[in-house]
Amino acid sequence: MNRILDHQYMAERLESLKAGIIGGLALGLAFLITSFVNTLVLAKYFPILVSLQRDFNWYWLMSGAIAGFSGLLFGVTYRYIIRTDQNPHLNSGGVLAFGLVRGLTQIEGLNASSTVLPFVVLVGESILWFAIAAIALDIALQRSWVKPFR
Repeated sequence: MNRILDHQYMAERLESLKAGIIGGLALGLAFLITSFVNTLVLAKYFPILVSLQRDFNWYWLMSGAIAGFSGLLFGVTYRYIIRTDQNPHLNSGGVLAFGLVRGLTQIEGLNASSTVLPFVVLVGESILWFAIAAIALDIALQRSWVKPFR
């Protein structure tokens, strides 16, 4: 009896790990895209958003690693949040919770400026990251790459 439970737990852990990897990769890709957009477009053409410009150095690599790890944690948690339910509020609530927490903590590290627009962009960017990860996880669940939590 105990061996059956061990196999079930291990199968669930493996599915959670797969969801975490997909979430981490999706969020890491979203981080790369938004970093390039922030640096090459927004900071260049909108002087008010110059604080979003990033140098591609070890600090940027560390931010990318943290974003990827956040995606991994999101992927594992998202699998447990949505389960087999068809409740869209669970999906969007998980995305907003993770996105707002990450976005609001990023604001904490910025110097206060005279405008709120860079802060709005950072929060919106974080929500977008987790929405992209959620879409990737939903596709993985639909294609049975990852099994939903029962």
